[in-house]
Amino acid sequence: MAAVTIDRRKTAGHYPRSRPATPSAARLGGAVGRGGAVGRGGAATAFRAALCGALIALSGCGGGDAVRKPPPQTARPSPSRPLVEPADPAAANAVVIRAIGLVGTPYRYGGNTPESGFDCSGLVTYVFHDMLDLRLPRTSRELAAIQGPRIDPNRLTAADLVFFGRQGEVEHVGIYVGEGRFVHAPRTGGTVRLDRLDGPYWRERYTGAKRVLK
Repeated sequence: MAAVTIDRRKTAGHYPRSRPATPSAARLGGAVGRGGAVGRGGAATAFRAALCGALIALSGCGGGDAVRKPPPQTARPSPSRPLVEPADPAAANAVVIRAIGLVGTPYRYGGNTPESGFDCSGLVTYVFHDMLDLRLPRTSRELAAIQGPRIDPNRLTAADLVFFGRQGEVEHVGIYVGEGRFVHAPRTGGTVRLDRLDGPYWRERYTGAKRVLK
């Protein structure tokens, strides 16, 4: 499969009782500036600030499936992983903020919009297309086959795709958002949620990652 490219001109499910606000591309303004008005240093600073704010806000949410308290166990990806800055902080920021904003959206097999709900790959393809006008393959296996090197689990950066399965077969995909966490649509009867890679279930099923933004 050919390498995925981004059109820079267009860069700018689960019982949601109180769905978080989802910022639009226009509201992301400076983070994903049309025409590249924001310098890389400013974009990187904005990315780190936005990510920290979003994760802190979600970590304070009460009960439910949206956020799970991580068990005190060692993950396959090291919990002391270094902070790896994305190659394109503005684009990564847009993906992360949009993905986190969809937490609480109902799961639906075959779903690929906030209105219809999402399955795992539907969530991924929607976020990248909505924020970056980037069309990705529709299934988790096709996403895992995107051309490019595999990413060391301790070198993950925001907006990387993380994959899960058994016996080498990819069955699930999510969007890495930093701090050892990823957003995904896990199962029927659940919602889009934020989980940790070092959770016992996901740690055992982690199969690798691919970097879309280069």
